[in-house]
Amino acid sequence: MNVTPVRTVGVDVGGTKCLGVALDQDGKIVAEQRRPTPRGPGSLPQLIDTLAALIGALGPYQQVGVGVPGLVNREGVLRSAPNLDGVADFDVAGLLGERLGHEVDVDNDATCAAAAEWLLGAGVGCTDMVLVTLGTGIGGGLVSGGRLQRGTHGFAGEYGHMVVDPAGPPCPCGRRGCWERYASGSGLARLAREAAIGRRADRVIEIAGGDPEAVRGEMVQQAAREGDADALAVIDEFGRWVALGLVNLTNVLDPERFVLGGGLAAGADLYLDPIRAWFRELIYQPELRPLPAIAFAKWNERAGAVGAALLHSAHEGAEP
Repeated sequence: MNVTPVRTVGVDVGGTKCLGVALDQDGKIVAEQRRPTPRGPGSLPQLIDTLAALIGALGPYQQVGVGVPGLVNREGVLRSAPNLDGVADFDVAGLLGERLGHEVDVDNDATCAAAAEWLLGAGVGCTDMVLVTLGTGIGGGLVSGGRLQRGTHGFAGEYGHMVVDPAGPPCPCGRRGCWERYASGSGLARLAREAAIGRRADRVIEIAGGDPEAVRGEMVQQAAREGDADALAVIDEFGRWVALGLVNLTNVLDPERFVLGGGLAAGADLYLDPIRAWFRELIYQPELRPLPAIAFAKWNERAGAVGAALLHSAHEGAEP
Protein backbone atom coordinates (compact mmCIF):
# COMPACT_ATOMS: atom_id res chain seq x y z
CA MET A 1 0.00 0.00 0.00
CA ASN A 2 1.31 3.48 -0.88
CA VAL A 3 1.77 5.75 2.11
CA THR A 4 1.24 9.45 1.45
CA PRO A 5 3.95 11.34 3.35
CA VAL A 6 3.03 14.09 5.75
CA ARG A 7 4.10 17.42 4.39
CA THR A 8 6.85 18.37 6.81
CA VAL A 9 8.70 17.35 9.97
CA GLY A 10 10.24 19.88 12.36
CA VAL A 11 12.44 19.49 15.44
CA ASP A 12 13.20 22.07 18.11
CA VAL A 13 16.47 21.39 19.95
CA GLY A 14 16.33 22.66 23.53
CA GLY A 15 18.76 22.56 26.40
CA THR A 16 17.04 19.53 27.97
CA LYS A 17 14.81 18.03 25.27
CA CYS A 18 14.34 17.76 21.53
CA LEU A 19 10.70 18.15 20.48
CA GLY A 20 9.61 16.97 17.05
CA VAL A 21 6.31 17.35 15.23
CA ALA A 22 4.89 16.25 11.89
CA LEU A 23 2.47 18.54 10.08
CA ASP A 24 -0.07 17.52 7.47
CA GLN A 25 -0.94 19.55 4.40
CA ASP A 26 -3.28 21.75 6.45
CA GLY A 27 -0.62 22.62 9.02
CA LYS A 28 -2.10 20.42 11.73
CA ILE A 29 0.10 18.39 14.07
CA VAL A 30 -0.41 14.72 13.24
CA ALA A 31 2.47 13.24 15.27
CA GLU A 32 4.75 14.34 18.09
CA GLN A 33 7.90 12.87 19.63
CA ARG A 34 10.34 13.90 22.36
CA ARG A 35 13.88 12.81 23.19
CA PRO A 36 16.35 14.04 25.87
CA THR A 37 19.00 16.38 24.47
CA PRO A 38 22.42 14.70 24.87
CA ARG A 39 24.70 16.62 27.21
CA GLY A 40 28.31 16.40 28.29
CA PRO A 41 31.62 15.75 26.51
CA GLY A 42 31.21 14.09 23.15
CA SER A 43 27.50 14.83 23.02
CA LEU A 44 27.43 16.51 19.60
CA PRO A 45 27.69 13.28 17.56
CA GLN A 46 25.02 11.86 19.88
CA LEU A 47 22.81 14.85 19.05
CA ILE A 48 22.89 13.93 15.35
CA ASP A 49 21.96 10.35 16.31
CA THR A 50 19.09 11.65 18.45
CA LEU A 51 17.79 13.94 15.71
CA ALA A 52 17.97 11.21 13.08
CA ALA A 53 16.06 8.77 15.30
CA LEU A 54 13.47 11.40 16.21
CA ILE A 55 12.88 12.40 12.60
CA GLY A 56 12.68 8.76 11.56
CA ALA A 57 9.99 8.15 14.17
CA LEU A 58 7.95 11.04 12.75
CA GLY A 59 8.22 10.01 9.09
CA PRO A 60 7.40 9.62 6.29
CA TYR A 61 8.08 13.21 5.27
CA GLN A 62 8.66 15.49 2.32
CA GLN A 63 10.66 18.25 4.05
CA VAL A 64 12.68 18.42 7.26
CA GLY A 65 13.59 21.43 9.39
CA VAL A 66 15.52 21.84 12.65
CA GLY A 67 15.63 24.78 15.03
CA VAL A 68 18.66 25.13 17.29
CA PRO A 69 19.57 27.71 19.97
CA GLY A 70 22.41 30.08 19.19
CA LEU A 71 24.06 31.69 16.18
CA VAL A 72 23.13 29.76 13.02
CA ASN A 73 24.52 30.92 9.68
CA ARG A 74 22.74 30.66 6.35
CA GLU A 75 24.39 27.31 5.60
CA GLY A 76 22.88 25.70 8.69
CA VAL A 77 26.12 25.73 10.69
CA LEU A 78 25.74 26.40 14.41
CA ARG A 79 28.57 28.80 15.20
CA SER A 80 27.92 28.92 18.95
CA ALA A 81 25.20 27.92 21.40
CA PRO A 82 24.74 28.87 25.06
CA ASN A 83 22.96 25.68 26.16
CA LEU A 84 24.75 22.97 24.15
CA ASP A 85 28.14 21.60 25.15
CA GLY A 86 31.24 22.09 23.04
CA VAL A 87 29.62 23.85 20.08
CA ALA A 88 31.97 25.57 17.64
CA ASP A 89 31.07 25.57 13.94
CA PHE A 90 28.85 22.50 14.23
CA ASP A 91 27.45 21.68 10.76
CA VAL A 92 23.97 20.53 11.74
CA ALA A 93 22.52 20.79 8.23
CA GLY A 94 25.41 18.94 6.58
CA LEU A 95 25.84 16.15 9.11
CA LEU A 96 22.14 15.48 9.57
CA GLY A 97 21.42 15.76 5.86
CA GLU A 98 24.12 13.18 5.16
CA ARG A 99 22.68 10.86 7.81
CA LEU A 100 19.13 11.14 6.48
CA GLY A 101 19.99 11.27 2.80
CA HIS A 102 17.68 14.27 2.62
CA GLU A 103 18.15 18.04 2.57
CA VAL A 104 17.58 19.65 5.98
CA ASP A 105 16.69 23.29 6.67
CA VAL A 106 18.33 24.57 9.87
CA ASP A 107 17.82 27.92 11.57
CA ASN A 108 17.79 29.61 14.97
CA ASP A 109 15.00 28.34 17.24
CA ALA A 110 13.44 31.78 17.72
CA THR A 111 13.49 32.39 13.96
CA CYS A 112 11.61 29.10 13.64
CA ALA A 113 9.08 30.27 16.23
CA ALA A 114 8.59 33.46 14.20
CA ALA A 115 7.85 31.36 11.11
CA ALA A 116 5.25 29.37 13.07
CA GLU A 117 3.44 32.43 14.35
CA TRP A 118 3.61 34.24 11.01
CA LEU A 119 2.32 31.39 8.87
CA LEU A 120 0.02 29.56 11.30
CA GLY A 121 -0.32 31.56 14.50
CA ALA A 122 -0.85 35.00 16.00
CA GLY A 123 0.85 36.78 13.10
CA VAL A 124 -1.20 35.35 10.23
CA GLY A 125 -1.99 38.09 7.72
CA CYS A 126 0.90 40.36 8.75
CA THR A 127 3.55 41.53 6.34
CA ASP A 128 5.61 43.16 9.12
CA MET A 129 5.75 41.23 12.38
CA VAL A 130 8.24 41.00 15.24
CA LEU A 131 8.32 37.92 17.47
CA VAL A 132 9.90 38.34 20.91
CA THR A 133 10.40 35.19 22.98
CA LEU A 134 10.36 35.88 26.72
CA GLY A 135 11.93 32.85 28.34
CA THR A 136 15.05 32.37 30.46
CA GLY A 137 16.53 34.94 28.08
CA ILE A 138 15.08 36.86 25.13
CA GLY A 139 15.26 35.87 21.49
CA GLY A 140 13.22 36.75 18.47
CA GLY A 141 12.46 36.67 14.80
CA LEU A 142 11.42 39.22 12.22
CA VAL A 143 9.11 39.29 9.22
CA SER A 144 9.45 42.40 7.04
CA GLY A 145 7.84 43.09 3.71
CA GLY A 146 6.19 39.67 3.79
CA ARG A 147 9.47 37.76 4.13
CA LEU A 148 11.23 36.08 7.03
CA GLN A 149 14.36 38.13 7.67
CA ARG A 150 17.59 36.41 8.72
CA GLY A 151 20.21 39.14 8.35
CA THR A 152 23.35 39.11 6.24
CA HIS A 153 24.88 36.21 8.16
CA GLY A 154 21.71 34.60 9.53
CA PHE A 155 22.10 36.06 13.02
CA ALA A 156 19.16 38.52 13.10
CA GLY A 157 16.76 38.59 16.03
CA GLU A 158 19.09 38.65 19.05
CA TYR A 159 17.03 41.39 20.68
CA GLY A 160 17.80 40.25 24.20
CA HIS A 161 21.27 41.73 23.99
CA MET A 162 20.23 45.28 23.23
CA VAL A 163 21.75 47.28 26.06
CA VAL A 164 19.03 49.24 27.89
CA ASP A 165 21.12 50.21 30.94
CA PRO A 166 24.95 50.35 30.57
CA ALA A 167 25.27 50.34 34.36
CA GLY A 168 22.83 47.46 34.80
CA PRO A 169 23.42 43.90 36.02
CA PRO A 170 25.96 41.65 34.28
CA CYS A 171 24.70 39.50 31.41
CA PRO A 172 26.09 36.06 30.50
CA CYS A 173 27.10 37.56 27.14
CA GLY A 174 29.80 39.55 28.98
CA ARG A 175 28.16 42.98 28.89
CA ARG A 176 25.97 44.80 31.37
CA GLY A 177 22.37 45.93 31.27
CA CYS A 178 21.10 43.83 28.36
CA TRP A 179 17.33 43.89 27.84
CA GLU A 180 16.98 40.25 28.84
CA ARG A 181 18.36 41.02 32.30
CA TYR A 182 15.11 42.92 32.92
CA ALA A 183 12.41 41.60 30.60
CA SER A 184 12.92 37.82 30.54
CA GLY A 185 11.74 35.16 32.97
CA SER A 186 15.02 35.47 34.85
CA GLY A 187 14.59 39.25 34.75
CA LEU A 188 11.16 38.98 36.37
CA ALA A 189 12.65 36.79 39.10
CA ARG A 190 15.45 39.31 39.68
CA LEU A 191 12.97 42.20 39.99
CA ALA A 192 10.92 40.12 42.42
CA ARG A 193 13.96 39.21 44.55
CA GLU A 194 14.94 42.87 44.76
CA ALA A 195 11.42 43.69 45.97
CA ALA A 196 11.50 40.78 48.41
CA ILE A 197 14.87 41.79 49.87
CA GLY A 198 13.48 45.31 50.28
CA ARG A 199 10.48 43.85 52.15
CA ARG A 200 8.12 45.02 49.38
CA ALA A 201 6.81 41.54 48.55
CA ASP A 202 5.76 39.79 51.76
CA ARG A 203 3.28 37.42 50.12
CA VAL A 204 5.86 36.40 47.52
CA ILE A 205 8.39 35.71 50.28
CA GLU A 206 5.78 33.61 52.07
CA ILE A 207 5.23 31.53 48.91
CA ALA A 208 9.02 31.14 48.63
CA GLY A 209 9.18 29.60 52.10
CA GLY A 210 10.49 32.74 53.79
CA ASP A 211 13.68 33.02 51.72
CA PRO A 212 13.86 36.12 49.47
CA GLU A 213 16.70 34.54 47.46
CA ALA A 214 14.41 31.62 46.57
CA VAL A 215 11.86 33.85 44.83
CA ARG A 216 11.03 32.84 41.25
CA GLY A 217 8.85 34.35 38.58
CA GLU A 218 6.04 31.82 38.96
CA MET A 219 5.74 32.81 42.63
CA VAL A 220 5.14 36.41 41.58
CA GLN A 221 2.43 35.22 39.21
CA GLN A 222 0.76 33.21 41.97
CA ALA A 223 0.71 36.15 44.35
CA ALA A 224 -0.48 38.53 41.64
CA ARG A 225 -3.40 36.23 40.81
CA GLU A 226 -4.32 36.34 44.47
CA GLY A 227 -4.56 40.12 44.14
CA ASP A 228 -1.41 40.92 46.14
CA ALA A 229 -0.57 44.58 45.55
CA ASP A 230 3.20 44.14 45.89
CA ALA A 231 3.27 41.34 43.33
CA LEU A 232 1.14 43.39 40.95
CA ALA A 233 3.64 46.25 41.36
CA VAL A 234 6.46 43.90 40.31
CA ILE A 235 4.40 42.80 37.30
CA ASP A 236 3.89 46.45 36.38
CA GLU A 237 7.63 47.18 36.61
CA PHE A 238 8.33 44.11 34.50
CA GLY A 239 5.78 45.35 31.94
CA ARG A 240 7.63 48.66 31.75
CA TRP A 241 10.90 46.93 30.91
CA VAL A 242 9.25 44.76 28.26
CA ALA A 243 7.58 47.83 26.76
CA LEU A 244 10.86 49.76 26.71
CA GLY A 245 12.44 47.16 24.44
CA LEU A 246 9.35 46.99 22.23
CA VAL A 247 9.43 50.78 21.86
CA ASN A 248 13.08 50.64 20.77
CA LEU A 249 12.23 47.96 18.20
CA THR A 250 9.27 50.02 16.99
CA ASN A 251 11.44 53.07 16.44
CA VAL A 252 13.73 51.00 14.21
CA LEU A 253 11.31 48.62 12.48
CA ASP A 254 7.79 50.14 12.64
CA PRO A 255 6.08 46.71 12.74
CA GLU A 256 2.41 45.98 12.29
CA ARG A 257 2.35 43.51 15.20
CA PHE A 258 4.42 42.21 18.06
CA VAL A 259 3.91 38.58 19.02
CA LEU A 260 5.21 37.67 22.48
CA GLY A 261 6.14 34.03 23.00
CA GLY A 262 8.30 31.91 25.27
CA GLY A 263 7.57 30.57 28.73
CA LEU A 264 6.07 33.82 30.02
CA ALA A 265 3.24 33.56 27.49
CA ALA A 266 1.51 31.39 30.10
CA GLY A 267 1.00 34.58 32.14
CA ALA A 268 -0.43 36.64 29.29
CA ASP A 269 -3.46 37.64 31.34
CA LEU A 270 -1.16 39.31 33.88
CA TYR A 271 1.36 40.97 31.57
CA LEU A 272 -0.52 42.18 28.52
CA ASP A 273 -2.31 45.21 30.01
CA PRO A 274 0.80 46.64 31.77
CA ILE A 275 2.91 46.11 28.64
CA ARG A 276 0.37 47.89 26.45
CA ALA A 277 -0.06 50.74 28.92
CA TRP A 278 3.68 51.35 29.29
CA PHE A 279 4.20 51.01 25.54
CA ARG A 280 1.79 53.88 24.91
CA GLU A 281 3.45 55.87 27.69
CA LEU A 282 6.97 55.42 26.30
CA ILE A 283 6.48 55.55 22.52
CA TYR A 284 7.16 58.78 20.64
CA GLN A 285 3.97 60.66 19.64
CA PRO A 286 1.44 57.88 20.38
CA GLU A 287 -1.48 60.12 19.47
CA LEU A 288 -0.11 60.83 15.98
CA ARG A 289 0.81 57.33 14.80
CA PRO A 290 -0.85 53.93 14.49
CA LEU A 291 0.51 51.71 17.26
CA PRO A 292 1.53 48.12 16.56
CA ALA A 293 -0.73 45.45 17.98
CA ILE A 294 0.72 43.44 20.87
CA ALA A 295 -0.46 39.84 21.18
CA PHE A 296 0.76 36.64 22.77
CA ALA A 297 1.79 33.64 20.72
CA LYS A 298 -0.46 30.75 19.75
CA TRP A 299 1.99 27.86 19.66
CA ASN A 300 3.82 28.27 23.00
CA GLU A 301 6.29 25.39 23.57
CA ARG A 302 5.61 23.88 20.13
CA ALA A 303 6.42 27.08 18.23
CA GLY A 304 10.04 26.15 17.51
CA ALA A 305 9.18 22.68 16.20
CA VAL A 306 6.19 23.87 14.16
CA GLY A 307 8.27 26.68 12.68
CA ALA A 308 11.11 24.29 11.88
CA ALA A 309 8.62 22.21 9.90
CA LEU A 310 7.68 25.38 7.98
CA LEU A 311 11.24 26.62 7.37
CA HIS A 312 11.38 25.62 3.73
CA SER A 313 8.21 27.58 2.96
CA ALA A 314 9.31 30.51 5.10
CA HIS A 315 12.76 30.69 3.46
CA GLU A 316 11.11 30.61 0.06
CA GLY A 317 9.13 33.69 1.04
CA ALA A 318 5.68 32.15 1.32
CA GLU A 319 2.93 34.66 1.85
CA PRO A 320 1.20 34.49 5.27
